Amino acid sequence: MAFDQELAARLRGALTGTGTIREVRMFGGLCFMLNGNMVAGTSKRGLLVRVGKEAQPAALERPGTRPMVMGSRTAEGYIFVDPATLDDKALKNWMGLALAFVRTLPPKPAAKAGRTAAKKRPAGKTGKTAARKTAKAAR
Repeated sequence: MAFDQELAARLRGALTGTGTIREVRMFGGLCFMLNGNMVAGTSKRGLLVRVGKEAQPAALERPGTRPMVMGSRTAEGYIFVDPATLDDKALKNWMGLALAFVRTLPPKPAAKAGRTAAKKRPAGKTGKTAARKTAKAAR
């Protein structure tokens, strides 16, 4: 996964003292989580900031911003910020906005050890990959 290592280090610094921050690889980069909720992230597309649905229009009026688009869908409450617009003051400002929103969200329960966030399927139901493996093993 390609992400801006320097920006990741700056994010760590900006988030120091804000709570227990966990780093998770997702969205093709590195995301920073507070209580299981994403605050921000960095990837080859820039700085991803979670501002919330209500703050998104005002955030998009700021220089160097654009909506987060996945496929053909715009992700509500998330924006990308061009790293070239991020001096230390601007980065702290963005993190303040993101933290203010994320702190309104309920904490997510921690995943059990050894389990993934995959969807649970009813007994007897398998995904396409499992079906292909079973068919291949039977040959």
